[in-house]
Amino acid sequence: MQDNEPILLVEDDEVDAMTVRRVLRELKVSNALVHVTNGEEALGYLRDSTRPRPCLVLLDINMPRMNGIELLRIMKADEELRALPVVIMTTSTNDRDIIEAFHLSVAGYMIKPVDYRQFVETIRTIDTYWRLSRRPVATVKAASAT
Repeated sequence: MQDNEPILLVEDDEVDAMTVRRVLRELKVSNALVHVTNGEEALGYLRDSTRPRPCLVLLDINMPRMNGIELLRIMKADEELRALPVVIMTTSTNDRDIIEAFHLSVAGYMIKPVDYRQFVETIRTIDTYWRLSRRPVATVKAASAT
């Protein structure tokens, strides 16, 4: 992951959010973690031009006010947000959720492990993948203007 860009965690469960923070510290991930508790808060953060753009969005599905799938639909319809990489981290094993998430171009769909060591390995895998991945520096809009 780009060290100077935050990771946006969209998670309503405080225990899961604390676990993600703990795992990121344990793995020595230097990115700042921005935590919001629902899709509406995430959208507010993402549309605020004074806030740094995240390098990755870790998104839960089952949340109040605006769930993860609803947020994904809005993000993928928004020219400024559609290229942001999103990894679903949820307890939902519902096939409809999985199909809809991939239909909306998520980068991955991870089931939150109950076991802490497995949780660490899940986050390590996500971190490793994003450190190795390349993504466009400019937005899709800027790239198509040239």
